[in-house]
Amino acid sequence: MAVTVETLEKLERKITLTLPVGVIQTEVDSRLRKLARTVKMDGFRPGKVPMNVVTQRYGYSVHYEVMNDKVGEAFATAANEAKLRVAGQPKITESETAAEGQMAFDAIFEVFPEVKIGDLATAEVEKLAADVTDEAIDKTIEILRKQRRTFAQRAQGTAAQDTDRVTVDFEGKIDGEPFAGGKADDFQFILGDGQMLKEFEDATRGMKTGESKTFPLAFPADYHGKDVAGKTADFMVTLKKLEAANLPAVDGELAKSLGIAEGTVEALRADIRKNLEREVKFRLLARNKQAAMDALVSKAELDLPKSSVQAELDRMVENARADLKQRGIKDADKAPIPDDIFRPQAERRVRLGLVVAELVRANDLAAKPEQIKAHVDELAASYEKPADVVRWYFGDNRRMAEVEAIVIENNVTDFVLAKAKVTAKAVSFDELMAQN
Repeated sequence: MAVTVETLEKLERKITLTLPVGVIQTEVDSRLRKLARTVKMDGFRPGKVPMNVVTQRYGYSVHYEVMNDKVGEAFATAANEAKLRVAGQPKITESETAAEGQMAFDAIFEVFPEVKIGDLATAEVEKLAADVTDEAIDKTIEILRKQRRTFAQRAQGTAAQDTDRVTVDFEGKIDGEPFAGGKADDFQFILGDGQMLKEFEDATRGMKTGESKTFPLAFPADYHGKDVAGKTADFMVTLKKLEAANLPAVDGELAKSLGIAEGTVEALRADIRKNLEREVKFRLLARNKQAAMDALVSKAELDLPKSSVQAELDRMVENARADLKQRGIKDADKAPIPDDIFRPQAERRVRLGLVVAELVRANDLAAKPEQIKAHVDELAASYEKPADVVRWYFGDNRRMAEVEAIVIENNVTDFVLAKAKVTAKAVSFDELMAQN
């Protein structure tokens, strides 16, 4: 039969559903009879409970269940006949317009929007490029050396300097009063590594074992400890132990300790270069993908389904609560987290998802099996046993769905970059690695 769809506003639609009362009652009676064959009630043998008793006990819940099922089926049928792409769940209320022997319901819902993508040839995209230099390899080797450094106690009377490991007692007070986290005994840190605030390191630098010093320290306004942020404390620090750092030499022994079978510095540098090039590739891909997606969205026109945005907001709030719980926050599941702090991000995600889906559909950009396999092989290449990693991915549908989504995003990125006005921009290795 013909379905009448009423447009309320933008993406909101309304359909009136009608159901014969007799059909509903027949289904209710059928389910109650089936229930009577297995239901257990005090005073009756299984299967021998009188129907009037079963109806009295379960009639309302069964009727509610049937109504939900039948209305849901009627809505699905009507939406299918009207060729509607429904976004979210419909809001269904009983209508008073039903004819005799009928029940009527108004279903108000949203449909997915028409997505219009403009001329991508007019989009402008800045595409980044970066190289792995010898300097980057040198810096990586220095990091690896620091990770394997040892410490030896300095001679009495030696002044603390950068790279030394110091052991201190300290206590801080604000307006003469101690504060949480402001006191520690036998606390170790390495001078110059930025583990402590600059004022603390400056005060400790130059001290000798057994020496004490008092100094003021101004906590930054954005300091993670909210109770002391923006305030100035008076600290007393005592240097108890001073140790000099010894870094391993850059030689075959270091290469072997890092798992380089050849045991040569040349092989170590080659391995580091390969790993850094892989990291640079993925970071460039992520940055350029973001730029391509921004350009794509800027050329798209569409209305956002409120239900889709709300679903994304709910998911983000739930993830935020889960994160708080992971950090040990008490009553994290009840934490008041306003939707509005996530709304811009939720709206962008929904908009991008709809635009990407339309571009994929219109240009046949779905992930092909060989692309998925190639991406998994690339991910597995950095592991000691790539074949095991490949089996791990292919053995889980959820993981494979994530890989498929990434491949689709890569296809979309390549498509946009091939159409848009692309400007190449070289960035340094350090600049690329410093960016999130």
